[in-house]
Amino acid sequence: MSIYETQLPALDGTGDVLSEVAGNVTLVVNVASRCGLTPQYEQLQALQDRYADQGFTVLGVPCNQFLEQEPGTADEIRSFCSATYGVTFPLSEKIEVNGDGRHPLYAELTATADAEGHDGDIRWNFEKFLVGRDGEVVGRFAPQTVPDDPAIIDAIEASLS
Repeated sequence: MSIYETQLPALDGTGDVLSEVAGNVTLVVNVASRCGLTPQYEQLQALQDRYADQGFTVLGVPCNQFLEQEPGTADEIRSFCSATYGVTFPLSEKIEVNGDGRHPLYAELTATADAEGHDGDIRWNFEKFLVGRDGEVVGRFAPQTVPDDPAIIDAIEASLS
């Protein structure tokens, strides 16, 4: 099943961000504003700027499940991302990525293992999933793997070609 068929409202509660990015190569990232990894927003925006014209997008998915590091309202999250990091890529509504309330998107994504063989639950904020134009997961990357890591860049470029 294509992840693009899953319903996921935008941060402001309108639209369906997955249908809006369907057909793109998409880097799906569970994000948080008060995390030690939050500066990755800068690199995520740089990827957006670098590859958007080729049919690529980052999709930020706010989540407050890891030490409550994304406690803000939709307006607070949007304002923080825009003012602090100049984020222009789409953001979804805040969802749960683990546990009984896990969103169906993450039920699909977490079935994929990363290069070290980890599948299942999201380990922390900023875990990344690269999804091909067809909606199939191409790769999974650990939270500490920075967005401009050669493994991510190589996977994005291979998916875009």
